[in-house]
Amino acid sequence: MASFRTALLATAASALSLSASPAALADGLSFTNYTTGNGLVNNAVTGVYASGSSIYAATFGGLSISSDGGNSWINYTNANGLAANIVRGVYASGSSIYAATGDGLSISTNNGTNWSTYTTAQGLGDNFVTGVYASGSSIYAATFGGGLSISTNNGTNWSTYTTDNGLVNNYVQGVYASGSSIYAATYGGLSISSNGGTSWTN
Repeated sequence: MASFRTALLATAASALSLSASPAALADGLSFTNYTTGNGLVNNAVTGVYASGSSIYAATFGGLSISSDGGNSWINYTNANGLAANIVRGVYASGSSIYAATGDGLSISTNNGTNWSTYTTAQGLGDNFVTGVYASGSSIYAATFGGGLSISTNNGTNWSTYTTDNGLVNNYVQGVYASGSSIYAATYGGLSISSNGGTSWTN
């Protein structure tokens, strides 16, 4: 039986594209496109995450979430508690959703029913959050000009890492972590820490 491969593409100006096709046909992938006509809040999709049948689309008009593989969508904006409608990135784990917005990091622990926002007032390096990742109680927020902000207690406290700490550039576009290793995509290169941010290799 052929194995299946799923591809999710976030496009900057037109739509969210979803593909599921046999790996044997990888060279000829077919796509289903999702736009405001299908329920997305905005056609400018800047980031996407998926788990099982759930799809999370970060857009310039808010956050769109489908729990049935794209058949229907629920949209979240600042009217629902998001910090801002411009969402640059999204991550989800269980019932927790993390939305990187232009006015802070918005987090819901109940599938979008309620949101809490974290800004420089709570310890973020900058309010313009461009990417986010989470694992357990640790949250990693990439910021535009303020470096990389990390919380190890679900957002209660934050530590921010900048060029002063060894990061190659303070404009961080994306972040990923695994164990004690942290990977920060910056405008000046890739910064990697193998000890939870104590030191960095650029």
